Amino acid sequence: MNAIKETNFQFDKQTAFYRGKVRDVYTIADDYLVMVASDRISAFDVVLPRAIPYKGQVLNQIAAKFLESTKDILPNWVVDVPDPSATIGKKCEPFKVEMVIRGYLAGHAWRTYRDGGRELCGVALPEGLKENDKLPQPIITPTTKAAVGHDEDISRSDIIAQGIVNEEDFTQLEQYAHALFQRGTEIALERGLILVDTKYEFGKRDGQIYLMDEIHTPDSSRYFYAEGYAERQENGEPQRQLSKEFVREWLMENGFQGKDGQQVPEMTDEIVHSISDRYIELFEHITGEKFQRAEGEEAIARVERNVAEALKNIV
Repeated sequence: MNAIKETNFQFDKQTAFYRGKVRDVYTIADDYLVMVASDRISAFDVVLPRAIPYKGQVLNQIAAKFLESTKDILPNWVVDVPDPSATIGKKCEPFKVEMVIRGYLAGHAWRTYRDGGRELCGVALPEGLKENDKLPQPIITPTTKAAVGHDEDISRSDIIAQGIVNEEDFTQLEQYAHALFQRGTEIALERGLILVDTKYEFGKRDGQIYLMDEIHTPDSSRYFYAEGYAERQENGEPQRQLSKEFVREWLMENGFQGKDGQQVPEMTDEIVHSISDRYIELFEHITGEKFQRAEGEEAIARVERNVAEALKNIV
């Protein structure tokens, strides 16, 4: 299977390299980043043993599309997308918080609420809500960006009090997050989808705030199908989701939640292909476009050639 498990490139003027859970990030001339969306897949903060063909391409191309369609709201880091699985962008100083924004009571927010919590990251939640109910208005529930391990919930007041982000910048980040979520919601509805929650990452460069990383992908966002949403809520039924939740569900069904002593279940060819097919389905639903598999040559060689060629015109 022509999947990108990891890359080990040496680009001209390369000054640093970082391997995240799913991305390989190359710093060029201390001024640009090459972000390769590998086909690694993680769940419960664990990178699973097998790569998923086309997963990186799906995420990179969805992110590129949404970054392009939101650059009237604020500038973003992208300079070029020279390959289906890679993006070149401006290096920014990242804010050390992720701006999680929620329009519905789902996932972590629901679990907190179910267990009696009526406040999340300093934001009060009303009484009488059910799982997946729409919130009165979208709420921002930031998390700290952990270098290792889990991100942690944090309130607006703590972010400012601890000097993680100053109040002026944080107010601007909130405004951007709400505007981006509104745009994402509108685009999703055109596709028959509900954008439930998502996260945004921002950075600064030359005093200007930039939108970084990926946005509105199934790895960073949760979508429901709009059709039948109201009926399912009325009947207390689970919502039809469009996210990578199906991967977590498969792991949990097979006794894995990332806890000590648990083994990742065997990832057969059938499982790998089925996850790949689901990611392609996600791409087509979210973008409304037919997915074009990048085929014809070895993926890693293609990425290296395309990025190296593009860098000649940038650096």
